[in-house]
Order: sequence, then C-alpha cells, then structure tokens
Amino acid sequence: MINPAKSTVDLDLSYLKEMSGDSAEFMIEMLDTLVEQIPVYLEDLQRAVDAKDWKAASEFAHKVKPTFYYVGRADIRDYVQVIEHNAKEELNVAAIPGALAEIKQELNMILTQVAKSKAALEAQL
Repeated sequence: MINPAKSTVDLDLSYLKEMSGDSAEFMIEMLDTLVEQIPVYLEDLQRAVDAKDWKAASEFAHKVKPTFYYVGRADIRDYVQVIEHNAKEELNVAAIPGALAEIKQELNMILTQVAKSKAALEAQL
C-alpha cells in the first residue's frame, strides 16, 4: 500500500504546480499549510481509532486523504481511502490501527521531502 520507493525521491508537485499556475509563492504557502495540517488530522484520526469511533475515523480519514495527493503521494492517499472505507463500513477494523501507524511513520519522510521541495521553491523567488 505505501510505496517505499516514493520515500527516496523528490515529491511530485505537478498537481500543485498546475493548481497554482506554477506560482512558487502559492506552492510554498500550500506546503506550509500541509505541514501544519497533516499531523493534526492524523492525530484526530488516531484519537478516533483509539476510541473505536469508526464514524469519526472515517470522517477524519476523508479530511486528510486529499492532502497526500497534493504532494504526489497517491499511494498514501489510496491507503487512507482504505481506512476511510473500512471505518465507514466497519470492515476489518482490527487492521486500521496498524495501517494508521504505517502512515504516521511515513509522514516523517514526507515532511523531510516537503522541506526539501520548499527550499527548492524558495530558491526560485
């Protein structure tokens, strides 16, 4: 589900480039927002999973899901979508904590990649 090869290469910011009209300033703002939001969303999701509140878990997963796509991590977006679906339908909920732990571990790599991408964008200003 998580593609480990994506952790070793630069982020694919093509979606952000298209969305921003290739504005480095806008892309930097979006990356800053993602760095602030993703950990908060994942902690909200963690609390819901810990409480076995599957409805809330589904909603938090839905909220965080698109943020990974913005930085070219469709693999994680798809993994979060599985969590969202399983929580919503209360299917295989025993696997959700482990999947979430994998995503949270990968987040450290993503934040490092975001910092590198942001530095490259700042150099363009």
